[in-house]
Amino acid sequence: MAIYIIVGIIAYCLGSISFSVIISKKMAGFDVRKKGSKNAGSTNVLRTVGKKAALITLICDILKGVIAILIAVLLGNIFNVSDKVLLIQIAGILVILGHTFPVFFGFKGGKGVATAIGVLLVVNWQIALICIVFALVLIILTKTVSMGSIASAILCPVLTLFITNHYIVTGNYIIFAIIIALIVVYNHRSNISRILKGEENKLKAKK
Repeated sequence: MAIYIIVGIIAYCLGSISFSVIISKKMAGFDVRKKGSKNAGSTNVLRTVGKKAALITLICDILKGVIAILIAVLLGNIFNVSDKVLLIQIAGILVILGHTFPVFFGFKGGKGVATAIGVLLVVNWQIALICIVFALVLIILTKTVSMGSIASAILCPVLTLFITNHYIVTGNYIIFAIIIALIVVYNHRSNISRILKGEENKLKAKK
């Protein structure tokens, strides 16, 4: 039981490193949570700081998810954990929750999309790539990042029902995918409201 708790704490603390805040302060001299949409994510960094800062933020946020899962797999193997799938799922969910509610940054974080991508890339690269492509197509068509994020989050558990291979550890990931989708959709509740009203912000970068 201790290893599950340890992995959960490591994943949460890793997720709590808010790169958008760190990078915006370093490159632009302000906290990104006080500008634009006030969200601590790469899209808001793109709008308020610029493309370079947004790309760095995106990569770092994705890496949080990747590293959290790899740590779970590594420790699961070292300690010969019987239920490695559960260990991976704990790490994946808590790294996303850490990104959303970062203990190091006043529990005010981002929406978890990039970190969820990192998690999925390691858990099942095939599902991750389908979700990424689906999101990008919607973003290009609608010029709305939130639309692609929400739709791909909903698609993820659906894909889990049909794709049974390419998992880093074979097991049942349906509940796991549903929880991730619920977290991402919940974090986009204000975006959903604006989409329904036709008031959602279109994608554009700071020049």
